Amino acid sequence: MADKTFDLIVIGAGPGGYVAAIRAAQLGMQVACVDKRGLGGTCLNVGCIPSKALLESSELYYQAQTAFSSHGIQVGEVSLDLKAMMKRKSVIVQKMTAGIRGLFRKNKVTSIAGAARLMGKGQVAVAGEKGEEVLKGERILIATGSSPIELSGLPFDGDRIISSTEALALDEVPSNLLVVGAGAIGLELGSVWQRLGAQVQVVEFLDRITPGMDRELSDGLQKLLEKQGLTFMMETKAESAEIKDGALRVALKQVDKALEATCDRVLVAVGRRPNVAGLGVEEAGVEMDEKGRVAVNEKYETSAAGIFAIGDVIQGPMLAHKAEEEGVAAVEMMAGKAGHVNCDAIPNVVYTHPELASVGLTEEQVKEKGIPHRVGKFPFLGNGRAHSLGAPEGMVKLIAHEKTARGLGLHILGARASEILAEGVLAM
Repeated sequence: MADKTFDLIVIGAGPGGYVAAIRAAQLGMQVACVDKRGLGGTCLNVGCIPSKALLESSELYYQAQTAFSSHGIQVGEVSLDLKAMMKRKSVIVQKMTAGIRGLFRKNKVTSIAGAARLMGKGQVAVAGEKGEEVLKGERILIATGSSPIELSGLPFDGDRIISSTEALALDEVPSNLLVVGAGAIGLELGSVWQRLGAQVQVVEFLDRITPGMDRELSDGLQKLLEKQGLTFMMETKAESAEIKDGALRVALKQVDKALEATCDRVLVAVGRRPNVAGLGVEEAGVEMDEKGRVAVNEKYETSAAGIFAIGDVIQGPMLAHKAEEEGVAAVEMMAGKAGHVNCDAIPNVVYTHPELASVGLTEEQVKEKGIPHRVGKFPFLGNGRAHSLGAPEGMVKLIAHEKTARGLGLHILGARASEILAEGVLAM
């Protein structure tokens, strides 16, 4: 017999889960939110927030060394206190976590720590420190997020071969860091450690960085990152690694050529996979798609009655704000309201310096779809604000329908692109 009964049980307290839980409570539901990792999920604890904290700190450190003097600011010799930098990051995470805890209390959401497992018939077993308890819910929402993908030849050991989680908490700056994967995570964390003094080499299986973003601006970002000191090996696969003479030697394959890279650490950032292992989805009758994600309809309903799913475990970009929007939409539809997510207007940002921000279709996608269009471009070089920031590199690229002038895509490479993009997102 179930110990506790709720209108909605949310499994996962990341951005999608905790936002859904709070909104459901505001709509009058009795809500429980279960998570084995703690409030905030990957994004808050070992993802978006700590990485942005380190990006900001490392950028200031880099500017103090290279740019302050041009502003007439003389600071003398600049030194790095990595321990203090990491402490600042942790304090931010703690404050944000406390904020979620406060919102749960205010909205009367029951927070439960433990590993959840679907049992069918609206029941969820939760294994916590004090044993297992069974919850009963009229509805269950899966919002368990995702985890870093591990390469078979480069298994994570938490020390020399690391994921983004460990890369956010290193206690020393590596002399040489090899980053496998030129997506947002690899480039952002590679930038952090390069600014702090590491020699960073990026290995990418494809012929370009930031796949999915506009090719012209991606190529522009790569050139600017190379000017900063990052090096790139494109169309290259990392196959295996071994420790030899105290160094990590990584076997690479570039097309048909065998190569080797020597480094202190390897950061594997080749993507993420949905967290569904051990959740009991198959036992509960939840169907998966061909890519191992939970299959849902337009109301975020799974094939199992009363079970819903949002965020990284379903199709679409693995982005925190996408999960949040889906969480709100899902519970609003549960309550009989008209929830909706515009998948064509989900912004995406790579928080390097300069930033690369995008919403809507790329020029390549527009051409592939055969949509008549026009492209407008403006360089940051012609913008006074960019010069005042000391960051005249980059451009704005707007793609519009040739006949209706309706915006199809906005792509920005430049300082504070993430902030500028917001107006374009609203317009779309």
